[in-house]
Amino acid sequence: LHRRRKRSSTIFCSQYTKEGWYEQLGGDASPLADAILDRIVHDGYVINIVPIDPSKDLSMREVYGLSETDRM
Repeated sequence: LHRRRKRSSTIFCSQYTKEGWYEQLGGDASPLADAILDRIVHDGYVINIVPIDPSKDLSMREVYGLSETDRM
């Protein structure tokens, strides 16, 4: 991340809210959590994708007709 900072784009996808990232990276037990989040949060843009109608949303497994046991 340090070498890429201000030079190229990096995309992070997460199922957690931005507020939950610190704990997911190890929280107080991880000295790297602060360094990583400092670069991600302060220089980044957050795009929240929310479902319009959760009852009609399909998972990628449903779109491609895969079962739970299928692997790519």
